[in-house]
Amino acid sequence: MLRLSALYRFPLKSGKGEALNQVSLDKLGLDGDRRWMLVDEASGRFLTQRAVAQMSQLSALWNARGGLTLSAPGHPTIDVALPADDAELRGVTIWRDTLRVPDAGDEAAAWVSGFIGKPTRLVQIPLDRARTTQAGYGKDDDQVAFADGFPLLLIGQASLEDLSNKVGRPLEMLRFRPNLVIEGAEAFAEDNWKRIRIGEVEFRVVKPCSRCILTTIDPQTGVRSDDREPFATLQKYRAREEGAMFGQNLVNDGNGQLEVGMPVTVLE
Repeated sequence: MLRLSALYRFPLKSGKGEALNQVSLDKLGLDGDRRWMLVDEASGRFLTQRAVAQMSQLSALWNARGGLTLSAPGHPTIDVALPADDAELRGVTIWRDTLRVPDAGDEAAAWVSGFIGKPTRLVQIPLDRARTTQAGYGKDDDQVAFADGFPLLLIGQASLEDLSNKVGRPLEMLRFRPNLVIEGAEAFAEDNWKRIRIGEVEFRVVKPCSRCILTTIDPQTGVRSDDREPFATLQKYRAREEGAMFGQNLVNDGNGQLEVGMPVTVLE
């Protein structure tokens, strides 16, 4: 029997994740997931652990009001309110997308600039300013917040165990930043799924997830592995034309509630 074995939310793009027992869904995936992002103040370009490894040590907890609580070693905790409807809009760039989104204000900017070490702004994306998903996959009206390309990422527990065995050491699931973890299937069974249902919600499996050097950063310490693992092993046995694949991108059709332990049904 397939079951949902773990749920993770990442309120701030490339910040620490938080494990959840239950969560609701909106049209952009898990409620509160990747709705905040750091950008370079001068260029508006998004910042991630790919270039700023210390972001792995930045804790950003979402609260029920939609705000954010930021904390990091050596820095005081700060509560950031959800920007008001009339908040200043800032032009930002994430991959090939450019958009204007609410800025979280100068106090938050001073805090994140002190943490990053250069002038940085914190921005938030409301539902009505969402991006469209990566062209050529899913439906034309599918939308995403600040996740790379799609609202949700799924990984099978057996897939992680298979990779860990090949690398030769246990790997943390959070290294791969999934939203949904499924157990009870064979390794990489999710590669062949097209539609699944968890609880009352149906999901379309739209695209494999191409991995990058980010997988080599230890989520606990923020230190990159000297042997480039597990990315090096993924490149050997999970290589496709688009990259080294691990996990599947999903789009949810409709809203609803998810809870750890729910049964998972493969519909197609």
